[in-house]
Amino acid sequence: MGESSPRRSLADKLDALFERVTRHNGQEFTYEEVANAIQAKGVTISQSYVWQLRKGKKDNPTIKHVQALADFFGVPPAYFFDDEATDRITQQLDHLRAERQRLREITSADDVQLVAMRASEMDPGTRQVFANLMASVVRDQRAQQQAGTEADPNSAT
Repeated sequence: MGESSPRRSLADKLDALFERVTRHNGQEFTYEEVANAIQAKGVTISQSYVWQLRKGKKDNPTIKHVQALADFFGVPPAYFFDDEATDRITQQLDHLRAERQRLREITSADDVQLVAMRASEMDPGTRQVFANLMASVVRDQRAQQQAGTEADPNSAT
């Protein structure tokens, strides 16, 4: 196979999760939020221990702690042990983060908020008809854009 990258530490992997798995507003979770959520599931952990794991001050967590951290961040425990799994999951998290950012940008537009607000006032049947109409318009628009790109030999590809 090709060159393999150096093995990443648990701290590196946990740090990457903190950076990629964030609140809806894009802000990182605090150590207190992580510890409290894990404790609410019945696993004893302190915010300082979470900090120590992330900073590499501690590097040998119990299986319970690994499972709890994996559950909190929504990844399988293999993320912490298998570098191939880490790479695959990191790539998926990056894609998800980009999509969330795109969604935040789209939904922050006033006209999009107005459409959503009006749609929320519709009965479910009318809302479905409206959603189908919007999907049809978007498909037509994409087809027109694609046809325009294919017809223009000077367009950037």
